[in-house]
Amino acid sequence: MSDPRSPAQPAELVEPGPRVPPAGPPPLPPLPPQPGGLKGSLPWGLVRAVRPHQWVKNVLVFAAPLAAGRVLDADVLVPTLVAFVLFCLVSGAVYLVNDAIDVEEDRRHPRKRLRPIASGLVPRGLAVALAVVLAATALTLAAVLTRPELVWVLSIYVVLQLAYCVWLKNQPVLDLAVVASGFLLRAVAGGVAAGLAPSQWFLLVASFGSLFMVAGKRYSELVLLGDAAQTRKTLQEYSASYLRFVWGLSAGVACTAYSLWAFEMHELRGGVPWATLSIAPFVLGILRYAVDIDKGTAGAPEEIVLHDRVLLVLGLVWVVTVGAGVFGG
Repeated sequence: MSDPRSPAQPAELVEPGPRVPPAGPPPLPPLPPQPGGLKGSLPWGLVRAVRPHQWVKNVLVFAAPLAAGRVLDADVLVPTLVAFVLFCLVSGAVYLVNDAIDVEEDRRHPRKRLRPIASGLVPRGLAVALAVVLAATALTLAAVLTRPELVWVLSIYVVLQLAYCVWLKNQPVLDLAVVASGFLLRAVAGGVAAGLAPSQWFLLVASFGSLFMVAGKRYSELVLLGDAAQTRKTLQEYSASYLRFVWGLSAGVACTAYSLWAFEMHELRGGVPWATLSIAPFVLGILRYAVDIDKGTAGAPEEIVLHDRVLLVLGLVWVVTVGAGVFGG
């Protein structure tokens, strides 16, 4: 029996283990090597940074004048061309700001890491300064060369896209709506610049068609990145089944609204039902694009449009038929 007066035995000391750091994003990969010659120069990097290959999206400014059957009128064509150029300027400004903000995220992406700002070819400060110049120039020219309403459309586009770059891109569903609004505002801009009021069917087709493309783009990114999609906050909130639901729903509404517009156009114009016939290439084009989405290759819509020959043929047939319909052929 131990003596109660004896000193207590000290408790066994346990050495604290190494502190586990909190989980965080993976370390940034090293900067990719810059190509030599012109492609590795700063001027060429600035040209690439405004993404001229994505300006094909701005062709949507001709949608409203085409739907109205007045795209060839001089007083409509000229302001529409001006709207196209101005949208190229403001969209380039938005791309510069977006890439300047997303440098770290882009460097973890297998393809975006090669962008001029993410790769270190174009300094972030220079990119932001150029973006301010481009946006200010576009708004000024819009006020001088076209109607004040186009200034509002461009301003709304810039505000929404900057809000997207700073905050909304991390908000599920809202990010889809904001990106889709960019396509919609392009489609509205041509009519606004030329003083044409778009029909309700046109707005529905443009809205849900834009949502179809954006949801498809997100779905393709999810399929392409796989586990690496965790580096993008919004993609963590989406499942493949949800995005399939969104682009399926939006495609259905767009096709329905377009069909209703085509039937209405035939009733107004009479003659050969060219507008009605244009439903076929329109729906087939949607279905063909959906094939690219389902394969996960629609991450860059402009690349799909330019490189899918079948889709290009369907687009040409659609342009011919819808053109014949709206011009009263």
